[in-house]
Amino acid sequence: MEIQITGLRKHFYSEGNTIKALDDVDLHIPEKTIFTLLGPSGCGKTTLLRCIVGLETPDAGEIRIGDEIVWSTEKKIYVPTEKRKLGMVFQTYAIWPHMNVFNNVAYPLQIQKLPKNEIRERVAKTLAFVQLDGFQERPATKLSGGQQQRVALARALVAEPRVILFDEPLSNLDAKLREETRKELKAFLSELQITAIYVTHDRLEALALSDTIAVMRTGKIIEKGNPRKIYFGAETSFVADFIGRSNLIPAVVENSTENETLVESKIGKLICRKANFNPGENITLCLRPEFIRPRPAAEATGTAVNRVEGIIETLLFVGDAYEGEIRVGETTLIAQINPDTDFKTGDAVVFHLSPEHCFLVAN
Repeated sequence: MEIQITGLRKHFYSEGNTIKALDDVDLHIPEKTIFTLLGPSGCGKTTLLRCIVGLETPDAGEIRIGDEIVWSTEKKIYVPTEKRKLGMVFQTYAIWPHMNVFNNVAYPLQIQKLPKNEIRERVAKTLAFVQLDGFQERPATKLSGGQQQRVALARALVAEPRVILFDEPLSNLDAKLREETRKELKAFLSELQITAIYVTHDRLEALALSDTIAVMRTGKIIEKGNPRKIYFGAETSFVADFIGRSNLIPAVVENSTENETLVESKIGKLICRKANFNPGENITLCLRPEFIRPRPAAEATGTAVNRVEGIIETLLFVGDAYEGEIRVGETTLIAQINPDTDFKTGDAVVFHLSPEHCFLVAN
């Protein structure tokens, strides 16, 4: 079920100040996709989610789910939360500790007063889907964090919603369990072919789970695209920095050809991926640490394109890589270096930057 949001506005007032939680948001969410709202705390993503589900009342705008308008200020339409046929998984799971797994999952169907046989069949089917078959009688308090997350997902799915919404559902899990649950959730949602809206401030979750990511800032959608587009083709320095570790370097456009853009930067003159900026324009050069691959300066020969020389300032071993800092003139770059490197602090290095990996963004 697709969702269309038009001109959505929600303001909060505190001590004489107006906080624009949602500032005229326009958004189209295609059906049968995993759509992630990504942004820092306070950017408006949870407020937007709560407006869609009906837990927050917008000040203006319209929300359409499929062919049905569920909120419109102008048309004076309001469809209550329970009639929007949406499922929601909260950050805290909201598992009832006094109920067993069966009753936690069955609760939405019991509220609808469905026949007991149908409830049993649907609960059993849903628990099997989330790999909790046989857990029906298990007390909720005896479950692990990952199992509780699956119970919350099963409860959201059992009523066969048109759309399922997630409000940072993995934030309470430890790092290892979070990674495993992320893979399971991706598999579940892909198999269901249901529209899912996922709220997070975790860039790894957004990149791993999403078909489409919308980055929010101060109540607005500032960029939208698939994960690769957002990561490798961000349009602003804020998004480039927020979606992943970045070296952001001031630069000035010199000229452009059909395929490339030449810039003068603080680490030298570089040929970059084609960008639509004018000569003389001040922009930002973005270099991802994983594409800075240093070699000993003594082994380097020739004057290849985008050759950069520097000195290793720091090396921090993190298991699968060294996180290094390389000083180039007065600029320090972060680099992700192979874990079997023989580099030491103070070593002179050289690296070549592929023009495809040098992308330019607006300041």
